[in-house]
Amino acid sequence: MAPWGERLAGVRGVLLDISGVLYDSGAGGGTAIAGSVEAVARLKGSRLKVRFCTNESQKSRAELVGQLRRLGFDISEGEVTAPAPAACQILKERGLRPYLLIHDGVRSEFGQIDTSNPNCVVIADAGESFSYQNMNNAFQVLMELENPVLISLGKGRYYKETSGLMLDVGPYMKALEYACGIKAEVVGKPSPEFFKSALQAIGVEAHQAQ
Repeated sequence: MAPWGERLAGVRGVLLDISGVLYDSGAGGGTAIAGSVEAVARLKGSRLKVRFCTNESQKSRAELVGQLRRLGFDISEGEVTAPAPAACQILKERGLRPYLLIHDGVRSEFGQIDTSNPNCVVIADAGESFSYQNMNNAFQVLMELENPVLISLGKGRYYKETSGLMLDVGPYMKALEYACGIKAEVVGKPSPEFFKSALQAIGVEAHQAQ
């Protein structure tokens, strides 16, 4: 295997996932994955620019960063690219008023968004809020629109917590796509625009990042 110096030739920045890469979420704030705290510290002490990218949609960025800092990570809210703020920007730019099928933990990210008389649906990893009634409410909003818009904060199938595997937003997004005969707009990984925004934040081109 080539030495680090050779492998990183031409690389100026690193995009890091969080859940399942730096830590496993769960009761008590989750647990850091072995060696991840030290790896982040080493990267941030190098010449490389670092940006954290997450599809976390059960916590606000502030809550997520606070949790990670308690686990020992050197990270600030301004270093995190997350789907909720990106979705808010889209909603404002397009004059959209969402029905929010989201977790209460991330609702604060949408505090400045008009949710009256919804003309779209935003779906995220809503956890226990994925009830029949809430899913049906989202379905009804979409079916009543001439041009239905479904925005999904990610499309993962599942993720890992310390207690085991958990269903992610993807299966519920697919249910609404199927029921309404539409295609969701995905904000977050693996959307290319999501990664482009993270790279722009650190001033690095795609070919210069890992």
